[in-house]
Amino acid sequence: MRLVKLLLFLAAILVTAAAARAEPQWLVLPPTPGLPQAEESGLAPVNGIKIWYATFGRGEPVILLHGGLANSNYWGRQVPALAEKYRVIVMDSRGHGRSLRDGKPYGYELMASDVLALMDFLKIPNAAVVGWSDGAILGLDIAIRHPERLNKLFAFAANSDPSGVKDIGQSPVFSAFIARAEKEYQLLSPTPDQYKSFLEQIGKMWETQPNYTAEQLQGITVPTWIVDGDHDEAIKRENTEFMAARIPGAGLLIQPEVSHFSFLQDPQQFTNDVLHFLTHQ
Repeated sequence: MRLVKLLLFLAAILVTAAAARAEPQWLVLPPTPGLPQAEESGLAPVNGIKIWYATFGRGEPVILLHGGLANSNYWGRQVPALAEKYRVIVMDSRGHGRSLRDGKPYGYELMASDVLALMDFLKIPNAAVVGWSDGAILGLDIAIRHPERLNKLFAFAANSDPSGVKDIGQSPVFSAFIARAEKEYQLLSPTPDQYKSFLEQIGKMWETQPNYTAEQLQGITVPTWIVDGDHDEAIKRENTEFMAARIPGAGLLIQPEVSHFSFLQDPQQFTNDVLHFLTHQ
């Protein structure tokens, strides 16, 4: 009995020591998940290029828009839960993931027009949008320029202009993401050898866009939540608060213990927040 108690005591010490050494979840970039089996997927002819998309479940449409350099697989932890109640649509933005691109320079207004064109292709007159980072900016762009196409916007980790972005070069987590994005690009892209050019072009967009004014934000009428993680390594908190304060009736949500990659680091918290927003807004 004494031996058993001693072993249990030693095990407890080891568990405590391991927990003490464990990194906080906001400093960890969990693996990119996979998507479940889609009900429909393919390449849609959109604005002279082909955009990859997939749909899951049935109900009111909810479009999930991923961040820059990423792809739709990043939503793999959210899709199954959302698809129980909604028709979930994911898409790879132009030049990202499995989608193609042309010679036009990247810009949020152009990429937002791809979202609208895909909605037309799928015969979706309007939808809720859940966006992460660049995907959230696309949601804001649609809310500003085409509010009739949106009925709700959950905007996670967006910025209204380039001054709202931190120096991501100082973040080991974001650096790990960029390195991972290169491998995923090589695996998924129809142009697998062009990642450096792709990264350079996206970087130019980040340096100069978006440029939403206070007046444009004040004109948003779509029910909106502005959301971010309390340890976001890319977005300045003051810019998040600025957007929430300017958009009429917008909710402000700061998710605890997570960063720019909240949906991977604490997928249950992120998904529950999205479901609450979709249900109550």
